[in-house]
Amino acid sequence: MDTEQLARTFVEYFEERGHRRIVGSTLLPPPGDPVLFTTSGMHPLTPYLEGRPHPLGSRLVNVQRCLRTTDLDEVGDATHLTVFEMLGTWSLGDYDGPRSLDWGYGLLTEGLGIDPGRLHATVYAGDDRTEQDTASLRLWQDLGVPVELTVEDNWWSNGPVGPCGPDSEVFLWSGEGPPTSTPTRDDRWVEVWNHVTMSHRRLDDGSLVPLPRRNVDTGLGLERLATLLQGGRSVFECDVFDPWRRLVPGLWPLDEPSLRLVSDHLRSAVVVLGDGVRPAATGRGYVLRRLLRRALTVLWQGDPSRTLGDLPPELVRHTLDHFRQDVDPGVVLRVLAEEESRFVRLLDRGRQVLARPRFRGPLTEEDFHHLHDTHGLPRDLITSLREE
Repeated sequence: MDTEQLARTFVEYFEERGHRRIVGSTLLPPPGDPVLFTTSGMHPLTPYLEGRPHPLGSRLVNVQRCLRTTDLDEVGDATHLTVFEMLGTWSLGDYDGPRSLDWGYGLLTEGLGIDPGRLHATVYAGDDRTEQDTASLRLWQDLGVPVELTVEDNWWSNGPVGPCGPDSEVFLWSGEGPPTSTPTRDDRWVEVWNHVTMSHRRLDDGSLVPLPRRNVDTGLGLERLATLLQGGRSVFECDVFDPWRRLVPGLWPLDEPSLRLVSDHLRSAVVVLGDGVRPAATGRGYVLRRLLRRALTVLWQGDPSRTLGDLPPELVRHTLDHFRQDVDPGVVLRVLAEEESRFVRLLDRGRQVLARPRFRGPLTEEDFHHLHDTHGLPRDLITSLREE
C-alpha cells in the first residue's frame, strides 16, 4: 500500500465513523501564530482544542503536512524527515480515549491488515498527582495487546503551560522473527500512533487543573507507517522517495547518509517554496535558506562542481504533485539556482574575510558576532570554512 492509498484509507475509515475531513493543508500557520511552520496535525486546531467550536463539528480527521527544524540533526536516520505528513483524528468533547484506541486498533488490523501479534501499546502509569489511565489499560487488555506502563513517556503536553494529559502510544514490531521485549527496551518497536486524552491544563506555577471538556487528539506519521507496511528499513525507502533514490545516485554519487540528507532537504525546500516562502535572512525564509545550504555543503564535499542546476525537473514535479501544490516547477528551479549563486558568493567572501590575520587563530564569541553582523556569516558556515 503506497502513501496515497494509506492516507485515503485512513480518512475514509474515520469518515465512516462520523468524522469530517479538514482540507487546505499548508505549512504556514494562521496569521498571528508565532511559530514559523506548522509542526503537527493538532497545531492549527489549538483554539478548538481549548474550547472554541469548530465549524465542522466535534469529530475531525485530516492529513496535515508539517515541518520540524528541531529534528534537523536526526534527519538521515530511519525515522526522521524535515517535511512529513501527519494523519490525525480529533474528538472535541465527543468520544473518549478508549473508543479512539478501539477504532485505531480496528484500522491497523482490519483496515490495513497488520498482524495483531506485531502490536504493543504503552499506557500512562500514574504518579502522585494524576491517576493511572486504567480505561486505556483495560481496553488494550481486552483486545489482547501487550501493554507497558510508563510515566513520563506517556504524559503529553504541548509546552510548559496549556492542555495536557495521558496518552497511549501504539508500536509496531519492525524486527525479524517474533516480537521480543517492550518498546522502552527494544528500538525495533517503532511508534506509529499516539492517542492523547487532553484532560488537564498546566498552569504557570506547574499545577494541574481538570479541563471542563476532555478532548482526544491522535497523530500518526504517514511516511513512517507506509515504510513499515512496505517492508522498508527507513522512511527514505517508502514510495514517496522512489524517484529520488532512482535519479539522485546517478546524478551525484553519494554515500547513504549524504543521499538521505540531500534528498530530504531538497525535497523539503521544494515543498516550502510550493507554499509560497522565498529565501531570506530571517524567519521562514532563513529556514529555507538553511536547508538549501546544508544540502549544498554536503554535495560539494564530494565534488565542488556539483550544482542544483542539474536537479531533474521530474523530482520537483513529483514533489509538488504529491503535496498538491499548484506551482510551476520552472519557478522552483529558478529560485534554487539563484540561492545557490548567492551561497557561492557568500562562501567566496567568507574565505577572504577569514583569511585576514584577525581571524586566523581561535575565534571568540565577539568574533562570531562580528562575522555574522558585519559579513553575514553564520556560525555553522564559519566552522565549515575553517575546516576546509
